Amino acid sequence: MEQEISPEEKYEKIIEQLSDPELVSNRKKLGELSKEKKQLEEIIEAKKELEKIEKQIKENNEMINSGQDPELSLLAKTEIESLNRRKEDLEKIVKGINQENSESSINSVIIEIRAGTGGKEAALFAGDLFKMYSKYALLKNWEQKTLNSHQDELGGFKEIVFQLKGKDIWSKMKYEGGVHRVQRIPETEKSGRIHTSTATVAVLPKANKTELNIKPDDLRIDLFRSSGPGGQNVNKRETAVRITHIPSGIAVSSQTERNQLQNKESAMSILEAKLLEKKKEKEIEKTGSKRKDQIGQAKRAEKIRTYNFPQDRVTEHRIKKNWHNIEGIMEGDIEQIIKSLQKDLEE
Repeated sequence: MEQEISPEEKYEKIIEQLSDPELVSNRKKLGELSKEKKQLEEIIEAKKELEKIEKQIKENNEMINSGQDPELSLLAKTEIESLNRRKEDLEKIVKGINQENSESSINSVIIEIRAGTGGKEAALFAGDLFKMYSKYALLKNWEQKTLNSHQDELGGFKEIVFQLKGKDIWSKMKYEGGVHRVQRIPETEKSGRIHTSTATVAVLPKANKTELNIKPDDLRIDLFRSSGPGGQNVNKRETAVRITHIPSGIAVSSQTERNQLQNKESAMSILEAKLLEKKKEKEIEKTGSKRKDQIGQAKRAEKIRTYNFPQDRVTEHRIKKNWHNIEGIMEGDIEQIIKSLQKDLEE
């Protein structure tokens, strides 16, 4: 079981990283660590002040309960009101600073699309969703990198995992997780019968290194040959990587690069995102949080959207709204849907 890392421990790790002389040449990393250091300093200072205020509140309550001096008791009550207001502000900083800044600070997500029911048509639909998000990312000037994929002989995807990086990425993509359903006549269908197929989408924030404590001994790394459509080996060397996190049983793989090290890095990115999701889910269960935008909320078994090609209609089931121009939507024109989800689900 992974232990929660305290802000103080995170701070010490960042100080250690900042002391590395080689970091000077990596301006981007230096900037990220410096920003996180400042945020942690704010949390740590807030914790110290919160302890003092709680002590003051306790002392004032003891004075009131003693009933010895009515005037002092009245002053203590007035002071408690002021202290409680300050206490609320500090608790928001201590408990919620990461939440408060989460959407703006999360600039990278990992998206996993898997073919669901419907065989080869489901794999083609998974490919269509990948194309839709790729074109949307292009419109938003986001960076994209494929981390892992399993393509079939028709060009569809049994599974594809990719990373998107850019401004407002989490606030835009967080509601895309769930089951997407398509209703259309497949190209392979000669009788003209409409088929219904599904694909599941998971959207995971890319984990920050300080959010997790993964021990090397907890990982099992296996190497294998990359495979192409139909399962044939496309590389003679074992460049594909599978990483299993032994305590959780989570296994991930990457085979998109020709370089073993790059595939390992991609697999680790997927694993870290999955472990972070698992960690957040445990925190939500523990606290009983009901936030609609919570990490881990996007349940893969929940049908969220239907793409009906014969009727030229996309239905968003969570907010009970429809859009037409399905061809345009599949070409990446999903901003209107995303804005409606943000408006209706965040009120």
